[in-house]
Amino acid sequence: MPLSFAQERLWFIEQLEPDSSLYNVCRVMRLRGPLNLKALQAALDALVSRHETLRTNFVSFEGRPAQVIAEQGRAQLVQIDLGDRNPSEREAEALRFVNADAQRPFELAREPLLRTTLLRLSEEENILAFTIHHIICDGWSIEILLQEFSACYEALTWGISPSLPELPAHYVDYAYWQRQWLTDEVLQSQLSYWKRQLDEAPALLTLPTDRPRPAVQVFNGARDTLLLPASIAEQLKSLSRREGVTLFMTLLSAFISLLARYSGQDDIVVGTPTAGRNRIETEGLIWHCVPICRAIRSSTNCFVGSGK
Repeated sequence: MPLSFAQERLWFIEQLEPDSSLYNVCRVMRLRGPLNLKALQAALDALVSRHETLRTNFVSFEGRPAQVIAEQGRAQLVQIDLGDRNPSEREAEALRFVNADAQRPFELAREPLLRTTLLRLSEEENILAFTIHHIICDGWSIEILLQEFSACYEALTWGISPSLPELPAHYVDYAYWQRQWLTDEVLQSQLSYWKRQLDEAPALLTLPTDRPRPAVQVFNGARDTLLLPASIAEQLKSLSRREGVTLFMTLLSAFISLLARYSGQDDIVVGTPTAGRNRIETEGLIWHCVPICRAIRSSTNCFVGSGK
């Protein structure tokens, strides 16, 4: 089966830089209360059976990448018991295991692209870690994975068969449709649009930094969270409603203004990922559906390109 264009980008990067964990996605759930291990394994198996992407590998066939979907599959659950450790050390040990698994590369052609690890801290407290390759999931998919796992686990704990709505399609259907659609005039129209929007765009944003930019990108990074006071958040929402834009657009405009102030540039390009799920049939699927980005090009106070 063919790959979608989004999947082929990641497959290509994997060929350039094999044994990389750059596109590993990790999420953690903390489970409190008595653990039903049988129900937990059954819930994970139900997800693998329900979503073809969780049973998919990516191989090279006649020089081109292809999807191989197993007819059946069972979730691999690794169990690590930390109950014999000092209580003050358990959290640190759990974090170490989760980080180590998140940094362990996947073999796209040979192994399941979803790993699950159960870290037992005590009889009443467990940590369940999901590590999944970005080629079969996106941010939207992770939320689906966690929600459906929770629903299945709760039902199975009570001895009830999970009841999830039937999926109207699978990712391979979308990938095949996309390959048929994005050709000839449609493809040329998309390419022409982006060439116009990004014509003579600056190649680099010159921001002052405390260290020189390395010659080779090392992908070291972190995530930071900013909590706004409720009063400021309400003022931002009110401003957005008054101007007829979304809160995201308001915050993005502020971010671009900040970049302009720091860089001294008045032509700035910012890329933002989008869910890419513009049909209701795709909302419940676990897959990689993120377009490259939505590019916003700002010159002074005027947006001249909003993306497609």
